[in-house]
Amino acid sequence: MPDLPPAMPEDSVAHLLRDWSRERPDLDTWPIAIFARILRLSARLQQMSADWLTAEGLTWEAFSLIVTLRRQGAPHELRPTDMMRESLLTSGAVTNRIDRVVALGLVERRPDPADRRGVVVCLTPAGIARADSAIRAHADHLAHVLADLPTEDRDALSTLLARALHLAETHADP
Repeated sequence: MPDLPPAMPEDSVAHLLRDWSRERPDLDTWPIAIFARILRLSARLQQMSADWLTAEGLTWEAFSLIVTLRRQGAPHELRPTDMMRESLLTSGAVTNRIDRVVALGLVERRPDPADRRGVVVCLTPAGIARADSAIRAHADHLAHVLADLPTEDRDALSTLLARALHLAETHADP
């Protein structure tokens, strides 16, 4: 007798799909199943991340800013307009985020050598250390959350999510 695939685990989206199937059997819910699970997974992982980042003395927003700068490599700096592109935030949101992280002593504003009217935001030595500690904790916690996924499933999931994200990012509404 062939091995049967493992049963799909019950999650918080399954009941909503059953409800739609009952109420609207004509509705093909596969896109809702995918989208709802991505949204709920994202929300859950962000909440979990916020919890473990608190132990690092960071909010999600501060973490996002310092690790964005850290992954740029030395001298770990960006212009605020470049940060907007990296983070998909508005200029006001970036300015407020920078202000809060400056107050923590993790970044500083410096004159932009390429534009005397502009500034660059750069990590302080304390910011580099905090970014390194926080990204390690973040990666370790995420690995723990997903540890039960076999390696081939991790690879397949990453590939599928990359394809789905690419489709969403390049989709043009009619």
